[in-house]
Amino acid sequence: MKSIFLITPPFTQLNTPYPATAYIKGFLNTKGIASVQADLGIETILKLFSKQGLTDLFQYVERQNQTLSFNAQRLVALQDDYIKTIDAVILFLQGKNPTLALQICQEDFLPEASRFSQLEELDWAFGSMGTQDKAKHLATLYLEDISDLIIECVDENFGFSRYAERLGRSSNSFDELYHALQQPYTYIDELFISLLKHQIETIKPSLFLISVPFPGNLYAAFRCAQWVKKQYPDIKISMGGGFPNTELRSLSDERVFEFFDFITLDDGEAPVEELVANIQDSTHNSYKRTFLLEEGKVVFKNNSLKKDYKQSEVGTPDYSDLLLDKYISVIEIVNPMHRMWSDGRWNKLTMAHGCYWGKCTFCDISLDYIKIYEPVAASILCDRIEELMLQTGQNGFHFVDEAAPPALMRALALEILRRKLTVTWWTNIRFEKNFSKDLCLLLKASGCIAVSGGLEVASDRLLQLIDKGVTVEQVAIVTRNFTEAGIMVHAYLMYGYPTQTIQETIDSLEMVRQLFEAGVLQSGFWHQFAMTAHSPVGLYPEKFGVVKETETIGTFANNDINYTDATGIDHGKFSFGLKKSLFNYMHGICFDYSLQDWFDFKIPKTKIPEDFIFEALQDDTQFNIKPSAKVVWLGGKPLVETFTKSKKGNSWELMTLTFHDKKESFSIQTDKKEGAWLVEILQKIAVSNNKVHTFNEIKGNYETDLENFELFWYSKPIHVLREFGLLVLS
Repeated sequence: MKSIFLITPPFTQLNTPYPATAYIKGFLNTKGIASVQADLGIETILKLFSKQGLTDLFQYVERQNQTLSFNAQRLVALQDDYIKTIDAVILFLQGKNPTLALQICQEDFLPEASRFSQLEELDWAFGSMGTQDKAKHLATLYLEDISDLIIECVDENFGFSRYAERLGRSSNSFDELYHALQQPYTYIDELFISLLKHQIETIKPSLFLISVPFPGNLYAAFRCAQWVKKQYPDIKISMGGGFPNTELRSLSDERVFEFFDFITLDDGEAPVEELVANIQDSTHNSYKRTFLLEEGKVVFKNNSLKKDYKQSEVGTPDYSDLLLDKYISVIEIVNPMHRMWSDGRWNKLTMAHGCYWGKCTFCDISLDYIKIYEPVAASILCDRIEELMLQTGQNGFHFVDEAAPPALMRALALEILRRKLTVTWWTNIRFEKNFSKDLCLLLKASGCIAVSGGLEVASDRLLQLIDKGVTVEQVAIVTRNFTEAGIMVHAYLMYGYPTQTIQETIDSLEMVRQLFEAGVLQSGFWHQFAMTAHSPVGLYPEKFGVVKETETIGTFANNDINYTDATGIDHGKFSFGLKKSLFNYMHGICFDYSLQDWFDFKIPKTKIPEDFIFEALQDDTQFNIKPSAKVVWLGGKPLVETFTKSKKGNSWELMTLTFHDKKESFSIQTDKKEGAWLVEILQKIAVSNNKVHTFNEIKGNYETDLENFELFWYSKPIHVLREFGLLVLS
């Protein structure tokens, strides 16, 4: 069989490849199946945003003889400055031309259009941004100015991280998208089709796999499939990824198969392997979760006896073929967490398939990608980390879990430290009580820099209705633990959940205000609740006080559901005020503003006490340590000195243990016997050792020759060590 060609169509991220094709390529490697992958999005952007690309773009705009807005007129007038600077700016954003930052920051180097008008509002940010970051932000505004010209004069559907997203958003009918695909190519279409043409002619694949993670990739995916189907009808074409997994589960429109031969759902490994077998042997006729056309009708075939692969069997994601040194890091907004999605190159990995909680009522928990939970062993994860560091030259990792399990995060952190790896990583979590102060310190030591988690609606009644399994007080304590460990915390916030009252929306905002004022949240984002077909709310709306507006199942996409809420509240009117207040809170200002100040309509006063979060954070109860708790020492070996102390004719031997950590040195004094035991036990529980000892084992070891373990454990010397890396992990 000829090789398989995998692509992510335009557009997803500028700074790092979307990982789906790398995951499938890694799996195909384990089967000895040749494959080539490409990110058509970054390749299109680099072709467009180049000296030749902009020269062609401006010539195209001038040929149209359109009536231009003042902003577009300015951009066209400054075209020589854009053409002159674009290659240098792209090199800078690729990290290859860092000295250009000095020129960019002088603010007379880049041509400026309307995007730069917001700079006055952002002056406060630049005081805390370094030269490189400020230059990245200015260069991002420069690119966005050019994108405004493209949207106005060339292609209204253009976007850096999405293309024709409107056509891909949940639509029961394929009609609008099908109509768009019958139109002549747009300017952007021509660009990425020319790139695709070169790849197809070079690779000559027998199977073309298109991963469609988001609605903003769908139109381009169909355009790519359309071109290949017309030019190379013998090449079989399949679509998979997040969009079909959620939106196309009830697909029945035959016209889709004018473009695609197959559409597979959920985990792609086994379905793709079966497609390969069918292409190699036409009598195979075995499919795994695959839509195809038979006798002019859409059928769903799942007759394969092949089981899905365990996470330990799917191989390490393979990023070869991708232009890893050509992705561009941008800073669109100064939100510290959002910039992590657009700035820096991250290797994507998954700690566990599915979600270990799997109960949230707004989530698609009925689908396999959430429902089937399977963690990956920490040793295998670290093997993959090391492989990817060698392969990509990058040590940054984004674990793209639905919610990373605390126990696995602990095991991974210990394994990273044991192997003495230097990595930087972040992930998504639930704000659950297992994230103790000591666990957060361990995660920080292993390279964790940030976590994002769903606070959703900061109301205990609604959190219970969501079945989130947390309370607001618990979230406050957990976010404090992460913050004090030096790990940035981002919260996903939701408004408009079924039965949510106006009072609860305002009270939720007050909770958020207090969390930011207390300094335990650094970043957040409000989004309005959307009902999906595969969530408990969508499946059983009557339980949540909502009514579906239509029960009709369309022939194309079916996921987002229009509904009416029994409360009759227009939740959308809160959007601007919630987001504006959050913007200010994230930057440490306006905490003294009345909540009414954020809205141009009357709202009720909050019923949340003004010290609610402050009081919750005072609860620092130390529970009894579980005998099974794991005890780990992150520090090094102490320098030991023994001396004799005398008083009133009595003398006894003492020991001084001096430790050096990365920031400072400190000493503790103990009885000689206890000191000798402590030196020995710290070596045994050092994080570099393979065996992790429990609290009960340490207690037993102490009581072999010494007495009163509890008295010693809660003494000042141990208290000092607890501050410097002696961790108890429940």
